[in-house]
Amino acid sequence: MPILGYMGTQEWLIVLVIVLVLFGASRLPALARSFGEALSEFRRATRVEDETEQTPK
Repeated sequence: MPILGYMGTQEWLIVLVIVLVLFGASRLPALARSFGEALSEFRRATRVEDETEQTPK
């Protein structure tokens, strides 16, 4: 049962306000950039793993 799937607009706004209060507006771009880099690295690693599994030995 996905909990995040049941979140509406008001809940997302509350989460955004909490994040802004905790981290401040000046740190949000750096946090988003590091999250994006981590996500792309994870995708790259899983793609390389999938390619190595598909090659015959």
